[in-house]
Amino acid sequence: MAAAGTTVQPRTRRRRTEKPTWELVYKRNSIERLKREKFPLDIVDELPQLIAMGYEAVPEEDIVRLNWWGLTHDKPKLGTFMVRIKVSGGLIQPAQLREVGRISQQFGRNYGELTTRQGLQLHWARLDQLPEVIAAIQATGLTTVGGEGDTVRNITGCPVAGISRDEPFDVTPVIAQVADYFYGNREYSNLPRKHKYTIAACPGQCNAPEISDVALIGVVKDGRDGFALSVGGGLSNIPRLARDLGVFVPVDETIEVLRAVTDAWQSDPKYRVSRAKARIKFMMDDHGPEGVRAKVEERLGRRLEDHTAPEPIDGVDHLGVHPQRQTDRIYAGFSVPMGWLTGDQMIGIADVVEPFGGDIRLTRQQDLIVGNVPVSQMGGFLEGMKALGMPITRNRVYGNSIACTSHKFCNYSVAETKGKLKDILGVLEQRFGTAIEDLKLYVDGCPHACAHHWIGDIGLQGTTTKDPLSGKRIEAYDVTLRGGLGRAAAIGTPLLRRVPTDDITDVIVRLLDGWLADRAERNGSGDGFTFRDFCDGRSDDDLRAIASGQAVTGVVDGETSDRVIVRVPGTLIELSDGADEVALDVATVGAALDQLALLHPQLTAYLVSAPGQINPAVNLYVGEDDIRGLGGFDAPLEPGDELSILPALAGG
Repeated sequence: MAAAGTTVQPRTRRRRTEKPTWELVYKRNSIERLKREKFPLDIVDELPQLIAMGYEAVPEEDIVRLNWWGLTHDKPKLGTFMVRIKVSGGLIQPAQLREVGRISQQFGRNYGELTTRQGLQLHWARLDQLPEVIAAIQATGLTTVGGEGDTVRNITGCPVAGISRDEPFDVTPVIAQVADYFYGNREYSNLPRKHKYTIAACPGQCNAPEISDVALIGVVKDGRDGFALSVGGGLSNIPRLARDLGVFVPVDETIEVLRAVTDAWQSDPKYRVSRAKARIKFMMDDHGPEGVRAKVEERLGRRLEDHTAPEPIDGVDHLGVHPQRQTDRIYAGFSVPMGWLTGDQMIGIADVVEPFGGDIRLTRQQDLIVGNVPVSQMGGFLEGMKALGMPITRNRVYGNSIACTSHKFCNYSVAETKGKLKDILGVLEQRFGTAIEDLKLYVDGCPHACAHHWIGDIGLQGTTTKDPLSGKRIEAYDVTLRGGLGRAAAIGTPLLRRVPTDDITDVIVRLLDGWLADRAERNGSGDGFTFRDFCDGRSDDDLRAIASGQAVTGVVDGETSDRVIVRVPGTLIELSDGADEVALDVATVGAALDQLALLHPQLTAYLVSAPGQINPAVNLYVGEDDIRGLGGFDAPLEPGDELSILPALAGG
C-alpha cells in the first residue's frame, strides 16, 4: 500500500557546476533584472503616465511591477485587473468591509472573493480606475501593497485570535506589529520570491503552519509567551511541509527573528538564479532544520533557546456558534460557498454587525466569522445574516471546501474551479447530507496549487484531455487523495489523471460511497473513521478500482509514467490546440522540441527563437531545474520527467 508522504521528492540530477553569483542571477532571471532596472513599488507613481499611454501600450515589465501593489491582469488580458486586499490575520472592521463593498459595487461589478490567505479580491478594475481604487482602499486603513510580487504577503493567523477560550495568549498585537514593519518595507520587497508568514496560538493550528514559508506557533515556556518556529512549507509543483527548527522565540523578539530567517534566505544568490527554485523551502531542502537554524542564529549573533513545536488538536474549523473568552459574547462562523461575496453582502454584513460593536474575521478556508456578538442579540443577528444569504445552518462541507479564482479570471487556469466546486457540492449535499460535512474538497485550475489541492481529502487539479468521441479538447481533472494537515499532515498521492469534467462528480461519489459503506460496516455509526482513514487503509489500486467505472475515461497515473510530459501553461494553450500537457517519447530537451514542432508547430515556433535558442520570454524547467543548468537543448530527459514551460515574466 502506498502511504501518503510528507513531500513529493524531485529526482537527483547531474547539474552543471555554476557558482550562483549575482552576475548569473541577472543573466538568468528576468524578474531580477526587472527589479534592478526599476524598483517595483515605485510603479504606482507612474500610473498617470501608464494610463495616458493606454493599456495596450504599457510594457509587460510594468504590468508585472504592478503586482507589487496587489494588481494583476484579469483574463483575458483586455485591460482590467484583479485587486488583492491584505487583511492581516483576517481581522476587518465593519466600516472597512462596508467600504470594500462600495468599491466592489463601483469598480468591480459587485463581485468579490475571499482568499486562502484571509484577504479579499476584487476584479474588473480598469487601468484608468486604479489610482482611485488604491486610494479608496488605503482610506479604509487597509492596503494592497505586497499583495503579490516578491514581498511579504498577507500575514495569516487564527481568525478567532483574542476571543478564543483555548488560546494560551492573544497574538493579534504581534500580527499588527509584524505587518506594520514588513508591509511596504523596501528591504523586504525585493525577495527571491513571495514569502508567507503565519502567526497564531490556536491549539488546532487552523492557520496551516505546515504549508507556510515561516510559521510562528504560539507556546508558553517558563511562564513566557512566545513561539515555536517552523520553516519551509509551500505547495505549487513541488510541495513541501514546513519543518520545526526546535527553537523558542519570545514575543518581543518576533520581528528580529523573522528578519534573520528572511535575510538568511534573501541574501543568498543561489535562491535567485531560478524562479522555480527560489522559495525558502529549497533552502530547507539544502540545509535541513539544523542547518537553517544555524544560519538564523548566525544572523542573530546568538543561540536561540530550544523548544519543540506542539502538535495540533485536530478537527478545529471555527464554523458554527461558539462562546468567547469574553463574558456574554459569542462568535459565529459562516460557510461562504466558493468564497463568493458580493459588494451588497459586504455592506449588508457590516450593517448587521456594526450596531453591537462586532467585527468580521476572514478565514483561510474562504469563510467568515463574526466576533463579539452579545448573547442577548444572537437570535436577531443570525436572522440578519440569513437574510443576506449566510445561514448558520448551511452544510459545513461548503465551509471546508475551497477553490482558486478559476479560469474566468486567471491566465494560468485551464479548467473551471469555483463553478465546478459548486456543482459537485450540490450533488454531494443532496446525496450524502451531513455525513460528508467534514470533507475537504480542494479544487485548483493549474499546478500552482493556490487552492491547496495537495492537502485536501480530495484534491482536484485542472487539466485537459481529448473527448474520446469528438476528439475535441475538453476540461478534465487530476485527482489526489490522502492529503491533509494536522497530526497526520501529508502531501497527497496523485491517483487519477485527466478525468473528464463530465465524469469527475461520479468519481467522487463512488469514493464517498465506498468510504461510508466501509464506515458503517466497521462500527455502525462510524464515528471517527474519516475519509482519510479510508484512503490510508486502501492501496492505490483499490482506490482506483473504487473510483473507476464505465463512464470514466480518465487514465491512472501510471499510464504516462513511461513518457516525458511537457506542461503548457494556460497562457500558451492556444498555441498547443488547447492541450496543457503533451506526452512524448524522447531522451533530450532538444528532441522534445523537435517532436513538439511536429505536433504543435505554433507552440514550438514561439518557444524556439533561433536554432538552439529559447525565446527569452519563456523559461523551460525539467522538474524544478532550469534547462540552462542541465545542458540546454542537450539536457537529458527520462521517462516520467516533466518539462515545464513558464513565462519568464511570471511574477507570482
